[in-house]
Amino acid sequence: MTNEEMREVCIDRKEIYDGVVLHVTKDTVRLPSGGTSIREVAWHRGAVCVVPVTEDGEIIFVEQFRYAMGRVLLEIPAGKLEEGETDRLAAARRELSEETGFTADSMIDLGKYFGCPALISEDINMYLATGLHPGECHPDEDEFLRLRKIPITEAVAMVARGEIPDGKTQLGILRAKLWMEMRA
Repeated sequence: MTNEEMREVCIDRKEIYDGVVLHVTKDTVRLPSGGTSIREVAWHRGAVCVVPVTEDGEIIFVEQFRYAMGRVLLEIPAGKLEEGETDRLAAARRELSEETGFTADSMIDLGKYFGCPALISEDINMYLATGLHPGECHPDEDEFLRLRKIPITEAVAMVARGEIPDGKTQLGILRAKLWMEMRA
């Protein structure tokens, strides 16, 4: 079966919720077999995340309380695209500056990440930031962040030990480490 033959086609859509970050629909889809099924989807405009690595090989993380998880999480800087924002690299630079105060000489594209593709349309562009320059952070008014630096080798070990539960952060660390090793 080809990719096109596997495609599901929306034949009916019911709007469930239209929020600030998510838009939720209940879609009836035509299956490749000719039958139908229901797909509930949370539509999201997309996001970016950045693995900022210092000259000393440390990753700059943010710690913040995540309401849905009910706890503080260690994460790489990240954020959703603003309304009408299409330049993902510019968005990554903006998020890095807002959340950490740092700017970067180099932003390397590490590819996309789909966190929960069965339910949420969010796609996250991942970047490795190097050549960092400190500055003043200016988080959104509803963000309360604490910065933390961890050597990249320790961060990889923390991923392996299950100490970093955030998916984009796990993958960002591993992709950055592999990219750096492949270029060494």
